[in-house]
Amino acid sequence: MSDIQKLVQDALDELVESGTETGLQAAVYVDGELAADAVAGLADPESGRPVTSDTPFWSASTGKGVTSTVVHTLVEKGLFGYDTRIVELWPEFGVHGKEGATIRHALTHSAGVPGLPADITPEDLTDWDKMAGIVASAEPWWEPGTQTGYHSVTFGWLLGEVVRRATGKPISQVLREEVAAPLGLENELFLGVPEAELGRLAKLDDAPIDPNAFGDLPEDFPLFKTAPPAIMPSAAYGNRADILVSDIPAGGTMTARSLAKMYAALLGEVDGVRLVSQARLEEITALAVDDLDQVVFAPSPKALGYFLGRPGSDPQQSLTVFGAQGMGGSAAYGDTRTKVSFALTKNRFNPTEASAVERVGGIVAKAVSGS
Repeated sequence: MSDIQKLVQDALDELVESGTETGLQAAVYVDGELAADAVAGLADPESGRPVTSDTPFWSASTGKGVTSTVVHTLVEKGLFGYDTRIVELWPEFGVHGKEGATIRHALTHSAGVPGLPADITPEDLTDWDKMAGIVASAEPWWEPGTQTGYHSVTFGWLLGEVVRRATGKPISQVLREEVAAPLGLENELFLGVPEAELGRLAKLDDAPIDPNAFGDLPEDFPLFKTAPPAIMPSAAYGNRADILVSDIPAGGTMTARSLAKMYAALLGEVDGVRLVSQARLEEITALAVDDLDQVVFAPSPKALGYFLGRPGSDPQQSLTVFGAQGMGGSAAYGDTRTKVSFALTKNRFNPTEASAVERVGGIVAKAVSGS
C-alpha cells in the first residue's frame, strides 16, 4: 500500500497553495488503524490561526451520519427497533396520517415530512421544542414509507426527538456518552458545540461561486421548501454561535479524524471499541431505498441513515461505501469492502461542489486498491 499520509498531505497542501481551499483536514483509517491525519492552511484567516488536527469544522449534513450512528447504538442496546413506530415514543407525531411512520422511514428519508414553513428563521432552529412541534404537526408530502425524499433539515428532529424520548437526554449528550467518549473524541465530535469550545472552531468563508449556480431550478423546487432561504447553509450560517451551540442534528461540527475514527469503529474494532456488531453493520449499510428522490429528483441510493456511493464515483459501482456529505464540501464515509474510512472537513464553503472530497477520496481509494 502506498504512503497514504504523504499522498493525502501533498493533496491538501496543493489545494491550499493553489488558493482553492482556505484550510482543511483529512483523515483515513485502514482496518481500524490510523493511516493518515493531515491538515493544511488556516482555521481563521483573520487571526492567522492554523488548522490543527483537533480543530473542529462545522460540516453541515456530514453530521447526518453522526446522528444516524447515535440511533444505531441505541438500537444495539435494545431501546427501540428500526420498525418501531415513531408514535410509540413520540405520540404527538401521530397526526395527519403519519401514525404508521417508523424509525426506519426516518432513517431512509421516507417519513414524508421534509418540508418546513417558508418563514422559518435561524432563531427558530435553536428552539428544540418549537422545531419538534413543527415536525410533529407537519402534513406529510406522501404516505410514510411509499416514497423517499431528502429530509435536509427535518431529519435531525425526527431522529433527535426519538432519541430524546427514548433516553430522556438531548442527542448531543447521547452522542457524547455512547459514541464520542468511548472513542476518546469528546472534544472533537459535536452536534451542539459546548459554548466553551467555540473559540477552537474553524471560521468558514464562502467560496466564489457562480451566482446563477441554482438559476436553472424553479423557485418552487422541492429542495427550497425543505431549507427555505433564511436557513439555507452558508459560511455566515455556519459561523453563528447560536446555531453552533444548538442541537440541530441534521448537521454537526467535527474534526476529520473524529469522523474517520467513528466510521472505523462502525466497520470494526478501534482501540478496543466497536460501536455495532457485524450483523448490525451489515443491516445498516445494505441498500434500503433506491427509487427517485422526490426532493432532489436524482438517484440517491440510501442505507439506514447513510447515503451509498463514494462522492465523485458512480454510486452503483461503489455501494459498499456508506456515509454522508455536507453542503459546503465536507464528507465522511466508510467502505465495508476495503475496511477503509475517510473524512475531509474544510472551511471554504462551496455549496455546489465537493471537488476536494472527490479528489482526496479518489487518491485514497486508488492507494488502498494498489492501482
